[in-house]
Amino acid sequence: MSEIDIVELRTPPVPYYWESGRSDFRVGDRHPNRRNLGLYDLLLVERGALYIGENGVEWTLRKGDTLLLLPDGEHYSVQPCDQETVFYWIHFEHDYWQRGAHAAKPDGSLPSSMPFSNPYAIRIPKHFTLPNPVAFELCRQLLGLTVGDSFWEERSLFAKLLSLLEDGALGHSVPPAIRLAEKTAAYIQQHYQEEITNESLAEALHFHSTYIVRCMKQKYGMTPVHYLLEFRLERAKRLLLTTEWSVERIAEEVGFRYAPYFSTCFKRQAGLTPALFRKYYCRVGPE
Repeated sequence: MSEIDIVELRTPPVPYYWESGRSDFRVGDRHPNRRNLGLYDLLLVERGALYIGENGVEWTLRKGDTLLLLPDGEHYSVQPCDQETVFYWIHFEHDYWQRGAHAAKPDGSLPSSMPFSNPYAIRIPKHFTLPNPVAFELCRQLLGLTVGDSFWEERSLFAKLLSLLEDGALGHSVPPAIRLAEKTAAYIQQHYQEEITNESLAEALHFHSTYIVRCMKQKYGMTPVHYLLEFRLERAKRLLLTTEWSVERIAEEVGFRYAPYFSTCFKRQAGLTPALFRKYYCRVGPE
């Protein structure tokens, strides 16, 4: 398998575990049909075969297969089980942290949410075959916990399961376009204080600038220049909250040549001026 479909869960917040269970199906049993469940439904087949579809796409899940069903989709049984089948299911919730959700409200009131944009994206394979049975042991441990009295244990086991799936997905061949986008992002993060253009990226990475732009849009939904701007602004936020440096010094530190332009970009992204952002989130410095 050279490519697999990936479901990205941007954090924060992290996925929230709701419940899990084990289903033992006899010959003739079907997975229930559901629409807009509102929760992600992760299936892990331990033995047998499960025939299931989602939004017109169908899968046959056999021993070791996993499938992540989406909360706003329609999933249904394609056909009854033709052999005894055992699978685990895990329901979890995740709300995307919207870029700019921390901006000031239309009425001018200040934000109440977290000041930073997404620092990470959890990448879970849509359909995957587990390389080892560790995931099933984690499922059994989840089911063995006392409901209502094992909050941290549940979340710890759930996090280990997601990590296992993500590591497995990343172990497969990554498409060349995605590899180049990730290499470009790494380069930008290492050199963000310098002047970076599409032409300098092309020279550093030995690819045509147009191709680099296309790969970045495919992976991150933005051009390299936009990615650089967002990264600089995120660094600026951290410096505003962790130092007493002037706005002018912070602007220079993160790669802006002119402080007024930095302030304009910052307010456009955060909804607040740098000084007001600092005052609101840590009560440091003048307005």
